[in-house]
Amino acid sequence: MAEERTILEVIAPSVEEAVEKGLNELGLTKDDIDVEVLDEGKKGLLGMGTRQARIALKVKTQLEQAELKSEETASTETITSEVEASPGEEPGEVAIARETINIILEKMHVNANVAVRLGETDSDRVKPILIDIEGNDLSFLIGRKSETINALQFITSLVVDRELGHWVPLQIDVQHYRKRREDELRKLARRIAEQVENTGRKQILEPMPPNERRIIHIELRDNPKVNTESIGEDPRRKVTILPAE
Repeated sequence: MAEERTILEVIAPSVEEAVEKGLNELGLTKDDIDVEVLDEGKKGLLGMGTRQARIALKVKTQLEQAELKSEETASTETITSEVEASPGEEPGEVAIARETINIILEKMHVNANVAVRLGETDSDRVKPILIDIEGNDLSFLIGRKSETINALQFITSLVVDRELGHWVPLQIDVQHYRKRREDELRKLARRIAEQVENTGRKQILEPMPPNERRIIHIELRDNPKVNTESIGEDPRRKVTILPAE
């Protein structure tokens, strides 16, 4: 039996923006998905009669992705070895991120230990900058529904991108909050998927930000018994888990 593929429908002002939005939500590259244009949209005069574009992103099966990765392995390894920093030398983006977050925390009168490093990635995607903040009672840096930590991450990212002259993915974690939240979301995804399998009825999760919806999609993308899709508009956008057809 053929492998099922996770499908995500995305609506945006243009097809290009919809593709970019969907890739960011799924945490994938263009090589990982097939794009089906459902509606190219329409630009109206002075904004009247405008219709947004609508696409479907279909995640390639493990077999398709494995075939692509096997073809790219040799060239990817060569490129990686060229850009790695010399032993003991800190990458420029890490140094800039470290200085930026330290200045921001100092202005906030926050006493904390900060660790900055480059994360891992596959294919030719840019390595993310990971910032871990540790200290005593820093829950106020997380805030209600992650509002403070997300704002801190947004501001830091803006400054770093400006200094570098280009965009680099950046994530801030405080006292391992994001790791704990990710573990919770993965468990939730598996539990709800099991309910969907047993009942044959779809389940709609609570509204989540894009990075949390992406965790749900990734956790279940290899489950042949369910599909996932995002519905609604931000900030009330939700993940739906439904039986595979």
